[in-house]
Amino acid sequence: MAGTTLDADAIMARATSQTHQEGHELQPYGHHVAMPIALSAAEARESVANLNQILADTITLRDMYKKHHWQIDVAETTLIPRPSRGRQAAPQQIARLLHAHEIVLKEARTMAKIAAAGGDDGTNDLLVSDVIRRNELQVWFLSQHVVAAPL
Repeated sequence: MAGTTLDADAIMARATSQTHQEGHELQPYGHHVAMPIALSAAEARESVANLNQILADTITLRDMYKKHHWQIDVAETTLIPRPSRGRQAAPQQIARLLHAHEIVLKEARTMAKIAAAGGDDGTNDLLVSDVIRRNELQVWFLSQHVVAAPL
């Protein structure tokens, strides 16, 4: 090891983040790239479309909690009605949230059945384990705020 020197500037140059990188689009939205996941192209496209829909609706639901209105692309895709721009009373806000969760749950259950029937166990598991269970839990919590006497 004698005679070996470290070039601190060269090491730092390699360790520095490349913050201004630009590149081309790898996959346009709505296009399917075939992967060896033992699904037909049609089944995979259907699962991708369903996952994109559930993502749009889940993001919209999250934004309803945060009152974010600037996510235009998602807002154009979602099945959840847009919230009013003005302030609403708490019971109205909770009712809107419950309705939005119901929309997400209905479509997630339908999409999970479609994925299972098509043999897409990964998509089915994601929808059941992450989307359905999480939304059911939120509905339970929210519902406690609209009952006459909490349980």
